[in-house]
Amino acid sequence: MQHEATPVTRTRSGPATRERILQAAAELFYADGIRATSADRIITQVGITKVTFYRHFPTKSDLVVAYLIQQAAGERGWFATLRLPGDPAASLRAIAEGIGAASCSPGFRGCAFINAAAEFSDPDDPVRVVVEEHRQWMLDDLASIAAEAGVPDAAAIARQLMILRDGAMVNGYLGEASSVADSLTAAFDSVITASGR
Repeated sequence: MQHEATPVTRTRSGPATRERILQAAAELFYADGIRATSADRIITQVGITKVTFYRHFPTKSDLVVAYLIQQAAGERGWFATLRLPGDPAASLRAIAEGIGAASCSPGFRGCAFINAAAEFSDPDDPVRVVVEEHRQWMLDDLASIAAEAGVPDAAAIARQLMILRDGAMVNGYLGEASSVADSLTAAFDSVITASGR
């Protein structure tokens, strides 16, 4: 089934046009896949000319990278709202609950970064570079929470938490979203507890 993005408001400003392109791309890439969404489809959705599109994004790869950078900024901002300094257990609980809520939301199709990595297999592709940079940021953030919890090897614990997070995102997409938050919270607690806290 083909998904049509929400029509966007037209303006003549360059930055506003770029944002309209990114908004349409984000909706279509996430709903239908990056490779399945052509530049022509985005151009039609936004109601611009090819010249205008390519002035903002010389290649589709440039657009995909910009889309992922925008998604990364949003996710980092979201994570920042969940961090409770001085209470790593509450931070992990909030992250688990947030992932559970996202997994239950209408139109949820998994992690945008895992989805993008599945479509771009070359580790040197600019798309994969952005995916890896964001995932490293997430690992570092989880390691920071683990270190705050006083675990002996925060980097190893962060990798375990990341695997649990990835599994929860896939699990929610495949229809078990209602139990994702509780299961992920219990798993996060188990990892931190077993690591010596």
